[in-house]
Amino acid sequence: MEKFFKMQERGSNPGQELRAGLTTFLAMAYIIIVNPSILSAAMPDVPTSAIVTGTCLGAAIMTVCMGVFANRPLACASGLGVNSMIAAAATGVCGGDWHAAMAIIFVEGIAILLLVLCGLREAIMDAIPVSLRHAISVGLGLFIAMIGLSNAGIIVNDKGTLLALGTITEPMFIVGIISIVATVILEAFKVKGSILLGIVIAVICGIPLGVTTAPAGIVSTLDFATFGAPFQTDADGVMGIAKVVTNPTLLILAFSLMMSDFFDTMGTAMAVAKQGEFLTEDGNVKDIKPILIVDSAAAAVGGLVGASSVTTFVESASGAADGGRTGLTSITTGVLFLLAAFLSPLIACVNSAATCGALVYVGYLMMSEVSGIDWSDVLDGFPAFMIVAGICMTYSISAGIGLGFIAYVLVAVVTGQVAKVKPLMWVAALAFLVYFLAA
Repeated sequence: MEKFFKMQERGSNPGQELRAGLTTFLAMAYIIIVNPSILSAAMPDVPTSAIVTGTCLGAAIMTVCMGVFANRPLACASGLGVNSMIAAAATGVCGGDWHAAMAIIFVEGIAILLLVLCGLREAIMDAIPVSLRHAISVGLGLFIAMIGLSNAGIIVNDKGTLLALGTITEPMFIVGIISIVATVILEAFKVKGSILLGIVIAVICGIPLGVTTAPAGIVSTLDFATFGAPFQTDADGVMGIAKVVTNPTLLILAFSLMMSDFFDTMGTAMAVAKQGEFLTEDGNVKDIKPILIVDSAAAAVGGLVGASSVTTFVESASGAADGGRTGLTSITTGVLFLLAAFLSPLIACVNSAATCGALVYVGYLMMSEVSGIDWSDVLDGFPAFMIVAGICMTYSISAGIGLGFIAYVLVAVVTGQVAKVKPLMWVAALAFLVYFLAA
């Protein structure tokens, strides 16, 4: 095991990796409930149990693959945002055919995998200026913290001000605050597994507040009705994949999703690499190619099992911050997702408010990257600001990165520093411009 995972070389041990894997799983477990709730409206003829099965097994398979082939503490599951787009596509441009919607994901995954194998995805990452790499980490940190605070109702939607402070007497708000305070206190006293313990404490405190509810059951059966979705047929006997490859509108949608996946993973990998100590001084992710290969294949697998696009989760940073350094962390998380396929009623007890502290604390850790940006230089500082602000204010990793890339090229042009823009940055900025116009 040591020879394969290199735990000692990376300053870790089996116990630390298992704990980190559990931390990552608990931070991600909400997707088991949320993904079926989003997709079920577009898949009315499919039992919820089938979507739960696809969600859990898609995450389990690809997270284990990440651990085995990339040996890094990254976990995968159905991505939020993309699942909403697919749900809308199924009821809209796909004419109510969810098989075609999942085929879009499958085609997008295959396309992005080909780009990785050709070296284009990795080459674009290498072309990104160091200041923008730091900005992506900072933006992701704020984004993670925002997700945590939103999940606990500490920040809420507001018609007048867009965002506002939630109601402090609400049980979810209280549990969220408890999770933050517990995590910070434990970290201050350097307690091992503080992020995981913060989640556990919040879950326990949520019992008398009614936030942590008793499970409706313990064991659930597996339902494979969504598996092979792209190759299943509609009422007219037409396969979903056939509809996609013959419909320009659906192919354009696949391109849009590919852009989102392409850069979401890039930002996530950098964020987790910072916490997992496999980010170089110049902002490169070590051993990035196997990570990108698995992530690209995961998108296709997500479509294949009917769970929407499976992608690398930024919540993986919580496990990395809790000591995860190798693929054993990922394998642990993957096995827990496999068990969750049978124990989904029990997993539902871990409410999103309880994970607030873990996500907020990881966001705090990632803010340290802000010191690596030269704010006095407009070519470094302004595009970096657009990425940081854009990721949070658009609630989209790829949109924020796109705004920063376009800003970098524009500032370079108007300040006479075009020579600093690498060819692939021009390509990426142009691709984002097309992506925004087509949205």
